[in-house]
Order: sequence, then C-alpha cells, then structure tokens
Amino acid sequence: MLNKGNLLGIPYNRGMIDWITGQPFFIAAGFLTLVAGVRSQCMFWLGRGIRAGVIRTAWAQKFRDDKSKRAVNRLQAWGWPLIPVSFLTIGFQTAVQISAGLIGWRWLTYTLAAIPGWILWGCAYAAGGLAAFVGLVTLARQEWWLAVLAVLVVAAIVVVIVRLRRSRTQTEDQDQPVGELVEAE
Repeated sequence: MLNKGNLLGIPYNRGMIDWITGQPFFIAAGFLTLVAGVRSQCMFWLGRGIRAGVIRTAWAQKFRDDKSKRAVNRLQAWGWPLIPVSFLTIGFQTAVQISAGLIGWRWLTYTLAAIPGWILWGCAYAAGGLAAFVGLVTLARQEWWLAVLAVLVVAAIVVVIVRLRRSRTQTEDQDQPVGELVEAE
C-alpha cells in the first residue's frame, strides 16, 4: 500500500516522492525528464486542440488571460530559445507550452526546442527541487503558517528581482537614443 500524504488538503503520493529521492541522481533526473516531456507534450497538444476549434467554447476564456497573451507575444518575439528557458519558471512554462500549440508550431520544431528544457527541469528537480518540495510539505505538516511564510518570502524575493531588472531595462532604454545606430566597441 502506498503511503499517501496530504498537504493543506491536497493529496500526494509520498511513495513516489520517496522512490524518486531514493534513486541515484541520473535515474531520478532521467525519470523526471520523462515526466517533463510527457507534461509539456500534453500542454502543447492542448494548445493545438484549442487552435483547431476548442477556441469557440467556454474554454476559450481560460486562455485569454494576461499570462497567456504575454506568453504568446514573447514566444513570437523570442522564438524557440524561450521554450527551454521557460522550464526554469513556475506557471509561465505552462503558458509557453500551450502558446506554442496555439500559434501553430510544428510538433517536431516544438519538441526539439523543448528537449533541453525537459533535461533542465529533470536535473533541477533531481538535484534539489524535489527536496525543497518535500521540505515544504514537512514544514506544512508541523507548522502550516511557516510554510506559507516561506512561500511568501520566496515570492517577495522574486518580485523584487523582477522589478529591479525591469527598472534597469527601462533606464537603459531611456538612455538609448532613438533612431541612432550605436557602434560596438
């Protein structure tokens, strides 16, 4: 019988997590890479399905939010390099994967762009991401408010970093003369 856990009312399978964390790094990373691959392909094909006609149903509203629009715009602007990089984010990667299907990328092109992201995701979770999740679950079991506080602190740090980068980018854009060619030194 598998040992089932419960995190704030959300059940998860501790047996699977224990199995993954008990494996050598390369086995855990390989397994998690396959998980990332299956998940990203499902999201890509969901996007293709929406493009093919589901867009006329009630599901369409779920894909018209700001996050989806930003993902489509960035994917069109940045192209394939955004796909593997998106695997290092939380939430945005799903929007990018669905957007690749929405804008009609060919399956082979998407898959070849996603493979490095699968590997990044698998290695990141095998190296410590899964341990961080298990630690958060353990903390939530003992003191739920500490787990919430930890998540809020990490989110605040991410917000500060993003805002600092945006303000620096805006400052650099304002310093750049419009219409002039800047020579590389």
